[in-house]
Amino acid sequence: MNLPNALTLLRIIAVPVLVVILLIQFEGRELVALIVFVLAALTDMLDGFWARQKKQITILGQLLDPIADKLLITSALICLVGLGTVPAWMAVIIIGREISVTGFRAIASSKKINIPASILGKIKMNTETITVALLILGKRYLGNLYFLSQIGLWLVIIMAILSALEYFIKFGPKVLSKD
Repeated sequence: MNLPNALTLLRIIAVPVLVVILLIQFEGRELVALIVFVLAALTDMLDGFWARQKKQITILGQLLDPIADKLLITSALICLVGLGTVPAWMAVIIIGREISVTGFRAIASSKKINIPASILGKIKMNTETITVALLILGKRYLGNLYFLSQIGLWLVIIMAILSALEYFIKFGPKVLSKD
């Protein structure tokens, strides 16, 4: 166990905390949820940076980091669907993309093919994080700027589809042809 892995575990622990905060009604819950979400999202940047800088990259970290990312985003999206903030069909596309790309990467890995994160995948993740943060704040705090969260949702959908297509087109033939 090292600091980057501890940060990743902290992000995983933040997920149920975020869910409870989002789903329990109390004054200022949006701000508290935003703080928890942003701190959890920051651990994603910090754990990778620290692991690379201090040469503390571990197999555990490589396995847990993407799981923690997906748990954070998908849990927030599911809660936002439940709150009526995100249309279910949009969440299904975003979460479906995550499951399909993760599964594809697992198949590739079993065939000793490494699929690194692409620029489109990183843009998707950053857009997703910003959009979820805006959606957590909601109309109450964003007021007339709430439309930015709706634009963000569409951008996430577009980036999710494009980045998935990029992975499947670029690596699909190699993964499917190798036995």
